[in-house]
Amino acid sequence: MNKQQFLRELDSSLEAISSAERREILQDYEEYFSIGLEEGKTEEAIASSLGSPRQIGKELAASYQVEKAKTSATAGNIMRAVWAVIGLGFFNLVIVLGPLAGLIGVLAGGWAAGSAFVASPLLVLVNAVINMGTFEWFDLFLSIALCGIGLFILIGMFFATKATLKGFLRYLKWNASLVKGGLQHD
Repeated sequence: MNKQQFLRELDSSLEAISSAERREILQDYEEYFSIGLEEGKTEEAIASSLGSPRQIGKELAASYQVEKAKTSATAGNIMRAVWAVIGLGFFNLVIVLGPLAGLIGVLAGGWAAGSAFVASPLLVLVNAVINMGTFEWFDLFLSIALCGIGLFILIGMFFATKATLKGFLRYLKWNASLVKGGLQHD
């Protein structure tokens, strides 16, 4: 594989990366080729020592998505980062997707429980309107107490969600670097 073929294949595997980032990466690899040619190496030898341009593209795309999710932690960016890291290997499917599904389940359950507790006074009042004559002060006071507990749960879930997202992004970054490091030693 010569320099042009290598760069063309690398460019096609970097579609998920912005054009400015892509140009910068391609310039870096052109520089590798220039330095190698100055040292007397052939283009084929340089391309062989760099590795597979498709695998390099996958690794760079995963790192880019993780960094993008870290700077702008939207659900879409996080999911793109997760799928980019999963794309690095089947092993990651089990290692990344399992914990993600568990975390989403725990967070969704906490948010649902807190929301239900906060809504409990409204449910007591709706029940009193629908079923006239069944209103009891105990139900109202209990639902107000549950509402207070629900507010504490929601506040806790806000901080738990924020910490979980930060930790999961760090995990994705670590996982991507682990895969990269493992691929470099092969």
